[in-house]
Amino acid sequence: MRVLSVFGTRPEAVKMAPVVQTLSRTPGVEAHVCVTAQHREMLDQVLDLFDIRPDVDLDLMRPDQSLAELSAAIFTRLDPVLTDLQPDWVLVQGDTTTVAITALLAYYRRMRVGHVEAGLRTHDKWQPFPEEINRRVAGVAADLHFAPTEWARQNLLREGIPDTAIAVTGNTVIDALHIVAGQPSPARVVSLLGDIGVAADAQRAGKRLILVTAHRRENFGRPLEEVCAALRDLARRGDVEIVYPVHRNPNIQEPVRRQLEEVAHVTLLPPLDYLSLVHLMKRATLVLTDSGGIQEEAPTFGVPVLVLREATERPEGVEAGVLKLVGTGRESIVREAFRLLDDETAFARMARAANPFGDGKAAVRIVQKLVQTTGGK
Repeated sequence: MRVLSVFGTRPEAVKMAPVVQTLSRTPGVEAHVCVTAQHREMLDQVLDLFDIRPDVDLDLMRPDQSLAELSAAIFTRLDPVLTDLQPDWVLVQGDTTTVAITALLAYYRRMRVGHVEAGLRTHDKWQPFPEEINRRVAGVAADLHFAPTEWARQNLLREGIPDTAIAVTGNTVIDALHIVAGQPSPARVVSLLGDIGVAADAQRAGKRLILVTAHRRENFGRPLEEVCAALRDLARRGDVEIVYPVHRNPNIQEPVRRQLEEVAHVTLLPPLDYLSLVHLMKRATLVLTDSGGIQEEAPTFGVPVLVLREATERPEGVEAGVLKLVGTGRESIVREAFRLLDDETAFARMARAANPFGDGKAAVRIVQKLVQTTGGK
């Protein structure tokens, strides 16, 4: 069985790494990896961390590249790879432009597609943009749907996907998290925590850490301005330290640095490698994010998450009590953050809730399903 895994961003690489590793050690499987490098530097950090050496690197990242330009480049550069390799399965993960275009291209070549992290939906095509449509496109083209949860499976069933084509596997990000969290904390993280007065050991006294990630396209402009204003309000408490790794996109860099660069108790960092991000997350008291994967990762460490979005494709986390949607309004963010920081009962309710997103064995289930399905073709 010849399997080609295609991915292009750091989140995809993190979530595909356990699958790639499992495929590589499965008898009877010829595993190949192609990266589009939709995100170059951040992708390379994950490839190094998990010791993944791509067979093909399309190296498509360009400054200020539009979605149309990226899509066209994936179509033209990936097509010869598929033609030459002739895989039995093309695996994609999640909801990026790489995912949508790869799934379409594999369909054009009559190749079977496996969609990892299938079935996530907000049912609003603009929230998040363009991810909601990307994952729907992949879902239409896919032959096997690896749903992380039962809720995702139900979404797929409602869209007419046969139950035999769906496997509930858990989310591979939990597999990756277990691998990375067991590694020693990087020296840069230990140094940073010491510099801002946050104890590296959770059992020791120190200021409380709020970790922030915010970069979604739908939050460009006024929503991000509101988020920054809320962070300024939180920083005035004096008993917290806010750490915000800032995405390189100019639409993020300009407003964040203009509003927060000189604010006391706010540390702005360049994008972090995954190992550093995980170890900061482990030490955080609270996470504020519009990201996807962190909504799944932080609850593993018992860290409450305030989601800076109007809708989430991970409502299981909201239902379980590990996530809370707060939107991007300044007052809402500040109110909910203060509540968790000041109300021990409210904090404990979120911190001790069970993570619904997986047990660390998703990759094994995915590969088993691939082998079983291929054997029965």
